[in-house]
Amino acid sequence: MDRICAYSFEEYLIMVESFHGSKSPGLVLGGIMVDYAKSEMPETALFDAICETLPCLPDAIQLLTPCTFGNGWLKVINLGRFALSLYEKHEGKGVRVFLDPAKLGGWSEIRNWLYKLKSKSEQDQDRLIEEIRQAGRSVLGIRPVLVKAQLLGKKSRGAITDCVMCGEPYPERDGSVCRACGGESPYMDK
Repeated sequence: MDRICAYSFEEYLIMVESFHGSKSPGLVLGGIMVDYAKSEMPETALFDAICETLPCLPDAIQLLTPCTFGNGWLKVINLGRFALSLYEKHEGKGVRVFLDPAKLGGWSEIRNWLYKLKSKSEQDQDRLIEEIRQAGRSVLGIRPVLVKAQLLGKKSRGAITDCVMCGEPYPERDGSVCRACGGESPYMDK
């Protein structure tokens, strides 16, 4: 694999390290997956993304597409699978790319990483990244998908009101007080 989207493999590794903090194998493989999915989408398509895992893969989507958590074009549906889909945002037609275990036969480092057969400290990171580079798309599966209608489009936050307890603005649909004051705050009271 010499290129990932518009970047050389080396340029992409620099982007990965800068954005993610390390040369994450999941993010490197994720870049190849995004590249594959984009190559199967019409050039003029306005697309959204679904990511089926939380670690690493969403970062590849955010680095290489306009789909981010912030703009709502990236949805993470944590199914625990190393897979992503790009799909036309209004019709829902797209492609799903996944790491295919049936294609890992000759790629022992990728298999060890995927199935956690070696701890992170036991893995040879450089060898793993090089194996991902050499394997490229050959370890991936791809299939057409049609995304469920309820996942299409952007969900409105609705009316905003001030919380009677803390005074901060929040979506009115969340109830009579904001979710933090309702007990969902991640912070301890001092």
